[in-house]
Amino acid sequence: MKLLFLTPGTGSYFCGVCMRDNALVRELLRQGHDAILLPLYLPLTLEEEAATPAVPIFFGGLNVYLQQRFPWFRHAPAWLDRWIDHPRLLKFLGRFSGMTQGGEIGALTLSMLQGEEGAQERELNKLLDWMRSEAKPDAVWLSTGLMAGLARRIQSELNLPVLCSLQGEDSFLDGLPEPWRKRCWEEMESRCRELSSLVAPSRYFAEVMERRMNLVAGRIQAVPNGMSLEGFGVSLEGSGVPTIGYLARLSYGKGLGIVVDAFIELRKRKEVGIVRLCCVGTMIAADAPFLSELRAKLLAAGLENDAEFHPNVTKEEKVARLQGFSLLSVPAIYGEAFGLYLIEAMACGVPVVQPRTAAFTEIIESTEGGVLLDEISPDLLADAWQDLLLNPEKARALGEAGRRAVLRDYSMRRMAGHFLELTQNALLKRRASETME
Repeated sequence: MKLLFLTPGTGSYFCGVCMRDNALVRELLRQGHDAILLPLYLPLTLEEEAATPAVPIFFGGLNVYLQQRFPWFRHAPAWLDRWIDHPRLLKFLGRFSGMTQGGEIGALTLSMLQGEEGAQERELNKLLDWMRSEAKPDAVWLSTGLMAGLARRIQSELNLPVLCSLQGEDSFLDGLPEPWRKRCWEEMESRCRELSSLVAPSRYFAEVMERRMNLVAGRIQAVPNGMSLEGFGVSLEGSGVPTIGYLARLSYGKGLGIVVDAFIELRKRKEVGIVRLCCVGTMIAADAPFLSELRAKLLAAGLENDAEFHPNVTKEEKVARLQGFSLLSVPAIYGEAFGLYLIEAMACGVPVVQPRTAAFTEIIESTEGGVLLDEISPDLLADAWQDLLLNPEKARALGEAGRRAVLRDYSMRRMAGHFLELTQNALLKRRASETME
């Protein structure tokens, strides 16, 4: 069985979905299966070696944009088409990803969801030709519902099952202006109904997307994200200065502002003495103004030397920082579909403190690796941090429980097993349907 995974590349910054997909394909290859990870739009930016590095990039970001803006470009000569899809050019353009806004990105999103009816039909033809002649997969996995527009022709012309993992589509689509928001939701719902299987990384998000896309209960299966445990572990060095940790995109939506306010509040109290704040994660150009505001707030509080921000770090540096955390909090203010950062922290024996919202409840209740807060505010977050810092045995017990659970339930090997089983079921259903016909 040969599997093809299609994932959106970012070009310049680490993306949790890309890294998850890369780790999944690496695990499948390690187990002896045949799998390909194919980037769309931009090159992949990864913490680890690419699972399948010698593959082309389809739906090149510049090509997709130009075909959307200028209809005549859909018939550009082949030499120009190849030039603007060159990986080096796409890597350079990745620095500016995220700069397309508003109606422009809404129209482009809708066009991609429309697939063969959208402005990028030529790109879809190129992908299908490559799949026929080179990849020749038995099944295709889409890493986001925003790619569902590709499925109709893949299923009809290549007679392949197309499966899809959902994560974070709601917050993206809800951020689009009208009329694009409504039209994109309607198109994604229509296209997702045609897919062989839909999965979400938590029961919470599966139920959210079933409601949002008017699907019957149980249509979306919950398959928790796994992680490659290689390199993650509890630090053997003694603890230094207590450190509050944050690991996620350095942005407003992930609750970084609440973390900084809670840190300032904790330091005002003086009960726990010197405590540091260390924030690690992806950062794009659009995040810079917000980070500047937080630095100014820490400066005004006299804590500028006790807080660190480390954007776009390597995996080795990320693990090293994690192992130095006393605890971790990422109080995302939107409905987080999963939260791989919690699993990564627990893999290093770090307890977590999170709001009782979204997927956080499932993860922490199943692992017993942290504390859930019924309400979230800087004061309440500081209270919970203070309790753990003043009770190291409690913090250590939570950290140990979390690590045991991650090893047991959140390994990439376990996730790969779920994906293989779902793929095999989809293939059996398709063959049974063909037999009946």
